[in-house]
Amino acid sequence: MQQDFSLKAYDYSLPAQNIAQHPSDAREDSRLLILHKETGAIEHGSFHQILDLLQPGDLLVVNNTKVFPARLLGHKESGGKVEVFLLSYPLEQEAEDGAQRATVTTLIKSSKRPKPGSKLILGPDLLATVSELLDDGKVKIELHYSAELDLTTILETYGQVPLPPYISRKDGSTKEDRKRYQTVYAEHLGAVAAPTAGLHFSKELLQRIKEKGVETTSITLHVGHGTFAPVRCEAIKEHDIHEEFVSVSKESADTINRVRQRGGKIWAVGTTTVRTLEFMANETGKLRAGDGWCKLYIVPGFQFKIVDNIITNFHLPESSLLFLVAAICGREKLLATYQEAIEMGYRFYSYGDAMTIIP
Repeated sequence: MQQDFSLKAYDYSLPAQNIAQHPSDAREDSRLLILHKETGAIEHGSFHQILDLLQPGDLLVVNNTKVFPARLLGHKESGGKVEVFLLSYPLEQEAEDGAQRATVTTLIKSSKRPKPGSKLILGPDLLATVSELLDDGKVKIELHYSAELDLTTILETYGQVPLPPYISRKDGSTKEDRKRYQTVYAEHLGAVAAPTAGLHFSKELLQRIKEKGVETTSITLHVGHGTFAPVRCEAIKEHDIHEEFVSVSKESADTINRVRQRGGKIWAVGTTTVRTLEFMANETGKLRAGDGWCKLYIVPGFQFKIVDNIITNFHLPESSLLFLVAAICGREKLLATYQEAIEMGYRFYSYGDAMTIIP
């Protein structure tokens, strides 16, 4: 058990060819690995077969966050190239003298770190001023744009999809990425990374799930850059987990509580959904409505109150997401499953294949 809390115990070797660079031709055509938690038995199939596993009376819970174009390319006043990565959707917006201003924390990539007061040109209608240098390489900036323009439109025009660093795009994200690095039920703008387990669901598959008598509901967790932050503590319990904004409506909370009360299974689509549901659960296992900043850290030994089954992708070695999945099925069982998936040619990470863990 002690080894479950050692960072090195979550390492595994993944050949480069197993890292998916593009999504499957159709969302539900990706592969699905089924892990039976109690026996360790593994089945291999296609994602559309999730329909066979879901039963009438079960509830599928999805994360309806929407990825915004958080990556901006531009240049300094001096002409040097600069890349700005917005770490959250700019919520602090105000009008001043016919112009709009929005404050946001970013990561900036350039030959030299810009100093406070530096001007960045990010588009014909979008300028930025560096206001403060923060810890961990973060930079607070002010975005400036015309009061006649909408910030969402501005970012859609000049921004790029913030693909994870393991997906290579020589010329930046593509039209395909704008469509496929987004779930079909994405609704609330605010994520810098997709809740990737949800990428496998098409509207047609969701309709067939509904017709089978399976209910669906949604929560919101705006996936942050901290999702990709490496764990640097050898003792994983010492890791300072990132915060992410979560929201659960009264309607969703009531639906989840009702299904649990009558004995239906709660299927969480993705680690973000698991994290939200368990964060919003009280000690008796009842889900509360509301919103706030989630800093819940799930590692082996965690006692789940809401989630019965999980649908997830394959995660990076030594990552907090891997710890979370190991808390559901056990570290050794999970790593053995990953090894079989590698040998079977499964595609890993954001655009990769899926797995589900069932009792």
